[in-house]
Amino acid sequence: MSANDKNDWNPETYARFRGLRLRPALDLLAQVGDLPDGEVVDLGCGDGAVAGALAARFADRALRGVDNSQAMLAKAGALGIYRSVEVRDIAEWWPAEPPALIFSNAALQWLPDHAALMPKLAGYLAPGGMLAVQMPRQFKAPSHRFLRDLAGSMFSDRFDFSHETSPCAKAEECHAMLSPLGTVEAWETEYVQRLEPDTAMHPVRAFTQATAMRPIAEKLNAAELAAFCAAYDTTLSAAYPLQPDGAVLFPFKRVFFTLKV
Repeated sequence: MSANDKNDWNPETYARFRGLRLRPALDLLAQVGDLPDGEVVDLGCGDGAVAGALAARFADRALRGVDNSQAMLAKAGALGIYRSVEVRDIAEWWPAEPPALIFSNAALQWLPDHAALMPKLAGYLAPGGMLAVQMPRQFKAPSHRFLRDLAGSMFSDRFDFSHETSPCAKAEECHAMLSPLGTVEAWETEYVQRLEPDTAMHPVRAFTQATAMRPIAEKLNAAELAAFCAAYDTTLSAAYPLQPDGAVLFPFKRVFFTLKV
């Protein structure tokens, strides 16, 4: 990540790990059952990574993509799969008509107050519709904890994470929160991801720089960012040692739920 690409999502950097990021979405999609009439909304669609799978599964329905990144939506729109793509802050989004499915893959972890957000999204659905959500639960993992620890120690004038808590609840907590609204399935999966060697950086930084590292990087100038990346690579090497070929095994936990109203 450089100072030039830190202000918006970088589709090329994000897409480097498309296969690893797509697999949880396909696992979530496999749990979506019968739906009423209505559209399918890909909420936080990014560059359209899930568009092909959603369109194949729901070929007879309009598919709409919503995201707040113009760079990512440009890629998504160019696929020619979505009926429309909409630049919106997903925290403030609402549909014109009740959709049959709101599908959100690795997006809602960026938003606070899930106890209010999820019922609001569920309320937009057509009767019998479904909310299907997948989010990373890496808050306490070294890959994400080191980001907060280093930023707070190196740039204490800009970062204080001492009161920050995980944005994503455990699966059982999601189930308890949503069960009054309908039929819930909730689960967690830890994927052991093999990250290929990277000559420019630790492979885990190559993965996180497109997502979890962005809120920190956008507040640093080029020299500060270079120093931060060097320190992050060093700490990552202790937690995620390189394999003989330079690759890394990177456990990554995700939480899933479906809510049928």
